[in-house]
Amino acid sequence: MPRSNYEDEIIVSWVELHRDARFLSEQLHAKGSWKGIIAITRGGLIPAALVARELDIRLVDTICVTSYAKAAPGGAEQIREDVKVLKGVEGDGEGYLLIDDLVDSGRTAQVVRQLLPKAHFATLYAKPLGRPIVDTCVKEFKQNKWIFFPWDIEYKFATPIKDGGRAAAGP
Repeated sequence: MPRSNYEDEIIVSWVELHRDARFLSEQLHAKGSWKGIIAITRGGLIPAALVARELDIRLVDTICVTSYAKAAPGGAEQIREDVKVLKGVEGDGEGYLLIDDLVDSGRTAQVVRQLLPKAHFATLYAKPLGRPIVDTCVKEFKQNKWIFFPWDIEYKFATPIKDGGRAAAGP
């Protein structure tokens, strides 16, 4: 189901995510060489690992931030909180890639960009409010789309309609 302020949702598969990370790696490789990668946790961990592999970068660090809290135990819908830096990194980011999965409203990205102003900020996906903050992204989505990543969902058997299964909600 779409989240309260969202018109629609998009599910990103593992295959799509991996393909987009390879495309991002191609773009970043064309820009030169890098000292290392700083992943924005948690969403940036997997994209950062994929980019590190593709670019043969062995120095990978994290900047740990949070801006969401679960609304209810076990619930998927989340509420926004103030951005908190749980773990930073030394320096201004010069020569480093700063990697995240998605820049949405840009709140987290702004905080991280202030801490690492010279890093090259790259994301797989961006929405209009956050897009001006990042240097490189693979795909842009409308602001009113809720993005589910492969680690957000579980795959399970779907009963055929003939046997009592139900179709997903249509357009």
